Amino acid sequence: MLSLRRGSVTAVTERHDRLVRLEVEGRPCVAYPGLTGPVALGDDVLVNIQAVELGLGSGGFDVLYANLTRGLGLEGEPGAHVMKLPYTPLQHAVRHAEENGGTLQSLSGLPIICCSLHSQVAPAAAGLGEGMRVAYVQVPGGALPVSFSDTVRALRERGLVEATVAVGACIEGDVACVSTASAFVWAAERKFDAVLCSIGPGIVGTASPWGHGGLSVAEAVLTSRSLGGRPVLAVRYSEGDPRERHHGLSHHTQAVLAVAGDVEVGWPNGLAVPDGLGGVTAVDVSGWEEACAGLPLSHMGRGPDDDPWFFAAAYAAGRVASGHVA
Repeated sequence: MLSLRRGSVTAVTERHDRLVRLEVEGRPCVAYPGLTGPVALGDDVLVNIQAVELGLGSGGFDVLYANLTRGLGLEGEPGAHVMKLPYTPLQHAVRHAEENGGTLQSLSGLPIICCSLHSQVAPAAAGLGEGMRVAYVQVPGGALPVSFSDTVRALRERGLVEATVAVGACIEGDVACVSTASAFVWAAERKFDAVLCSIGPGIVGTASPWGHGGLSVAEAVLTSRSLGGRPVLAVRYSEGDPRERHHGLSHHTQAVLAVAGDVEVGWPNGLAVPDGLGGVTAVDVSGWEEACAGLPLSHMGRGPDDDPWFFAAAYAAGRVASGHVA
C-alpha cells in the first residue's frame, strides 16, 4: 500500500529543469513538476513517505505525490497516447519516439557503453571524452526519473551528454522509448557518436544474485549486439568495498556476464584481471583523475581517493568505446 502524508511546503531549496528539492513540514522531499505540476512555498501537498519510513539509504527523502493547491486539472502532453507507468495511480501519456516510425535495421557499429551502476556513468562519459555527440539511455533498475540524476545534469552542462532517453518505465527524459532497442535505433538514426546506457541512481538489490537492478544492463548488451552495435561493459570492480560480494569483481558484473555472454570489457592497463572476467580490452587510463575533475564521483560514500579502481574501470570502458567511434 502507498504510505501518504498530507502537509504544507515549508521550504524550496533547489530548482532544476524537471526537478525541485523542497521540504514538507521540515522533511526533505523531491518533486517532479513535469509530472505533478509546479510547486511553491505554502502549497498543500500529498507526499509518499514510505522510503523514509523504511530507512532506505538511497531514499532518505519523501516524494511529492500530488499538489492539491496547483496540481489538479492539469492537461496531458498534446497528441500523446502511450502511457508511462500504465495502470498505476501515476499513469500519464507521453509522446514516444516509436510513434514517429523508425526504419533503421542496423546500428552499424554504434558504440554503446553499458553501466550496471549509475555511479559509473560520470567516469565512463569522461573516458569517451569531449567533442562527441553522446545520448544517455536510462533503463529501469534504479531511480526511474532521468531528471533525478545530478550526474546526468552535470554531464549535460559540461557537454559530455547531449540528449537523454527514458526507456520503459523510466520517465522524464528528453525522449521516451518503449524499448531499449528503439532507444538505440533512435540514437543511431540521429547520428550520435556513442550511447551511454545505465540504470538510474539507487540500484535495486536483494539477497538473490539475480535480483538486482544492474542485471537489466544485460538486455542492453544483448540488444546492442543483436542489432549490430558495439557494446562495451563497464565492470563493477572495487578494492574499497568491505562487502565480500562486491569486493574485487562484483557479483553484479558476474551476473550480467552470465546472462549476456561474451561482451567486450574495458579494463585499466596494469590492473590484474580478476578470476571470472575472462578476456578484456586493456587501455591506458593514466590521467583519468584529471579527465574526471569537476564531475560528481561518489560510490557508496566513497570518492576517487577511497576507491580509485572503481572509477578507473568505468573510465576504461569509455576509452575503449571511444576507439570504436566512426
